[in-house]
Parts: sequence; C-alpha cells; structure tokens
Amino acid sequence: MTADSTWSIGELAERAGVTVKTVRFYSDRGLLPEEPRSTGGHRRYGPEALDRLRVIRSLRALDLPLPDVGRVLSEEGALDDALEDVVAGQLRDIGSQLAALRWREAALQLLQDCTPAERTERLLLVGAMSAPPSTAAPARFWRRWLPLRMPARVVSAVLEQAVPQPPEDPTPAHVLAFARLHAFTSRSCEGGDRGQPAAHRTDEGFRPGVLYEGLSEAHALASPHLRDQQSPHEGEALDCFVSAHAASRGVRDTPAFRRALSRVLAADPRIDHYWQLVAELTGPSRPTPGAAHDWLCAALDAQVARQAT
Repeated sequence: MTADSTWSIGELAERAGVTVKTVRFYSDRGLLPEEPRSTGGHRRYGPEALDRLRVIRSLRALDLPLPDVGRVLSEEGALDDALEDVVAGQLRDIGSQLAALRWREAALQLLQDCTPAERTERLLLVGAMSAPPSTAAPARFWRRWLPLRMPARVVSAVLEQAVPQPPEDPTPAHVLAFARLHAFTSRSCEGGDRGQPAAHRTDEGFRPGVLYEGLSEAHALASPHLRDQQSPHEGEALDCFVSAHAASRGVRDTPAFRRALSRVLAADPRIDHYWQLVAELTGPSRPTPGAAHDWLCAALDAQVARQAT
C-alpha cells in the first residue's frame, strides 16, 4: 500500500467522525492497525483501520469495557464467536444489575410507603441484607435444623424445597418478608440449640434420610389438597407421611404407632414463623412444606380421634 492510499491520523478521524484524540487513544492501546509511518514519523492508517474503528465505536456504544473490546478484536477469523461470548457475558452482568435495581426500588418503595414509626425498623431489616438478597442465612438455618447423618443428596433436596428464592420482580411486601426471613434465620443460627423434633433426637436405629425422603413425597401428595382448600383427611398422603416416620425407625405402621406419633408430633417444636414468611414470598399457589406438614398432622390427629371413639 502506497503512502497515497493511506491516511494520516487526522484524515482517519474525519472519515470515522471522531476526534484525533479518540483515534490516538485506541491506537496507543493496540486496537487499531497502523501502516508504516511516514518519513517524518507520523502515523498512517489504511482502510482496515477505518473498519476496525467503526467496530470499536459500535462495541463501546454498548458499554463494553475495553478489555472485552480487545478480546473481540483479537480473535482473528472468529470475531462472531468472540462477540457472542462477550455479549452473553454482558447480558448476564446486566441481568444481575437489573435484579439488584429491582430489589433496591422495591426496598425504597417499602420505606417510602410506611409510617414514620415503622421506617427505622424496616430500614434496619432491609439494610442487613444484600440486593438481591442471599439465601445463605436460610440455608444455614436448615443445615442446623436438620438431623445429623443426613445424606448430602437428601439435604440438597430439603434445601431446594425449604429455602425460597428471591422473586425476580419483587414487591415491597416481598422485600419485607425476605428481610424478616433473613433476620429470623440469622438470629436462629446465632442462638445455639433451639430444640429439635423428637425424630431428630433419636439415636439408635434412626435413619433420617429415609424420613426426609418420605416426608418430601408426603408433602407433594398433600399439596393438591391444600391448593383445593380441602380439609385434612385420610388417604394416600397421610399413609405416606406415617410410613416415612415408621420406616425411619424400622417399625411397622400400626394404629398404636399412629397414636404415639400423633402425641410426639403435637409436642414437637415448631417453626411456624419461618413458613409464614415463606408463604408470603411464594404465594397460595405453592403450598409450603410447613403448610403440608400441618395438614398431614391434622389429618393424623383426626384419624386417631375418630378411632378412639
């Protein structure tokens, strides 16, 4: 390419519609290809530099950082693949930023719409968690609540069902419920032994994995009855519930066992506040495991009472 077919930095800037300072900035960072300099040591550029500059400006218009711009331009012969990867990464980042902004907006609305007497308490609740909030505190709560010697896959399944995910489009009510859930589970984790259900304290012969796998199935069977607002009653869900307790202890499901189980469950410590907050986040269309557990306990109590008459 002759000197007549190349452009000075000013000529390239004029053709691209940018300033000389912009051309020099990208050139100094190795993003623009240069032709051999003039005899006076001045920079010269060919048509390839103009094409490259237009690509750079387009990428920067999308707010891509310079390192990502350089990555796209450095993939010789694979610009489309590199651009696809960079765009996908940017979309993930923007998605995270939008999620944070939605939570911040809902949190600010929560503080704006409450009374002055409520504002300080809510500010402290909301300020104690990230935006969007982490599920680490509820997960720790459940790991401490669950019995020891639980298989990892069962623990993971319980956490998936019991720990709610932050709503993607939160309302102020969602923010308040999650903030209260975070505060409740954080305090509980710091509070030491809160008392455990009787099944958790059974030492010899108790198989907690069998219990929780069976409870998960029983809760799933009970959920349609809760959604249909049916009163607790006997049936497959209750049988599965009792069978899980019996199998975990290695005993038979008998009327006597059901009577004893009814008494034990009635005396167990409860975490109703946790499930109430989860229900505020998930809504009535998704009954919580806590609600399913209460329904099954009520069905068991009704059966035992009926048989006693």
